[in-house]
Amino acid sequence: MRVAIAILNWNGAELLKRFLPSVLEFSEGADIYVIDNASTDDSISVLKERFPEVHVIQNDKNHGFAGGYNLGLKSIDADIYCLLNSDVKVTKNWLPPVLEQFKNNRDLAIAQPKILDLNNPTYFEYAGAAGGFIDKLGYPFCRGRIFQALEKDLGQYNDIKEVFWATGACMFIRSAVFKELQGFDDDYFAHQEEIDLCWRAKNNGHAVYYVGHSEVFHMGGFTLENSNPYKTFLNFRNSLYTITKNLPAKSAYPILFFRLVLDGIAALRFLAQFRARHTFAILKAHLSFYRNFSMIYRKREKTNFLIKYYPVKSIVWSHFVHQVNNYNILVKD
Repeated sequence: MRVAIAILNWNGAELLKRFLPSVLEFSEGADIYVIDNASTDDSISVLKERFPEVHVIQNDKNHGFAGGYNLGLKSIDADIYCLLNSDVKVTKNWLPPVLEQFKNNRDLAIAQPKILDLNNPTYFEYAGAAGGFIDKLGYPFCRGRIFQALEKDLGQYNDIKEVFWATGACMFIRSAVFKELQGFDDDYFAHQEEIDLCWRAKNNGHAVYYVGHSEVFHMGGFTLENSNPYKTFLNFRNSLYTITKNLPAKSAYPILFFRLVLDGIAALRFLAQFRARHTFAILKAHLSFYRNFSMIYRKREKTNFLIKYYPVKSIVWSHFVHQVNNYNILVKD
């Protein structure tokens, strides 16, 4: 199989200097690309001078995560794409365990490795951890991460398991499936577009897997920190988009109602914490959702919807009321 590692970059020259060496050292047999979203720093000169073996694709403007990959991957010919964040440090032999699964499982369309925290290496990292799931209301969580609660890596997820979504921080996907799904949804710009992509893949009969015998270390928070209200806006709006697109109407409408109510509670909670900018970000997310509802609704999948897509009904209730911080306590596999 021809493997292409595609790193999306926007003003990340320092990250390229720091993390590209590990990708070059430990990715034997793979072609390495950097898709640049019209950076205004010295990213291009750094690539040309320090990493001449890396293929560079230059986009005309910052198309975000979704649009940037959609545009850049059109120029890459491979059987397997590995979409890798620019702030990820890979490890020796990180590729073979994942590629072996693609070779042995024809139903496997999307996969991710174990994602550990670069700054706290014995713990899982927020963006993906040991594979993603959602609850009935569409709230995402992971094995190894429930909201902000991160588990220590004790080998409890050193397995291979089908999951609901794989992280965009390090996502492997068959190029044929990426094209079949017409890539990410450009209207997301960034955040939760990988959940939408995986959900659409599952609606089309494909499988998503976590491969715990491969591990990488993710720094996280470089482009948008959790404290950034724009990240709050994208997460709240895009989650509503995903529910609208990927559930049958009879399920989507009541869930959207509950989500809007819970979002209102979250907005009040931000206000009580004197974080009014995040309250306004949620309000803006709702207004954007209402404004774009017809457009998003027209994107709904025409294939069979998954009937059972969640392992728990409410991760919010389990975590904030019952104080559950561990996936294995939450879900009995």
